[in-house]
Amino acid sequence: MNLATTTSAVPSQSPPRPTDDQRFDQDLGSSQRVLVKFTADWCPPCHALEPTLEKLSLERADVLVLSLEVEANPRTAERFGIRSLPTLIAFDQGQPVGQLVGNVSRAKIDDLLGA
Repeated sequence: MNLATTTSAVPSQSPPRPTDDQRFDQDLGSSQRVLVKFTADWCPPCHALEPTLEKLSLERADVLVLSLEVEANPRTAERFGIRSLPTLIAFDQGQPVGQLVGNVSRAKIDDLLGA
């Protein structure tokens, strides 16, 4: 089995998991601790943050990491007052508990999550 071929065949399964306006509340309720990245395809800092969030998702089984494309899902972005990208919002039991803006360090994200 060629691992490179197997790995590249499932890129949509790598974290963070995409969500949208229709599934957001359901996804938020599926885990006690959730980190949502509000993002856009045209946003370089959003793309730069991706490896950090992938690693966090793999290392922190207690946190569900979601990604929401703001232009395709304006209702949820407006609901949380998103004005800058990327924005990370941490949720505990469905309630927002903190927010970070920009391509922030893993240490700041861990602090946000109460690591």
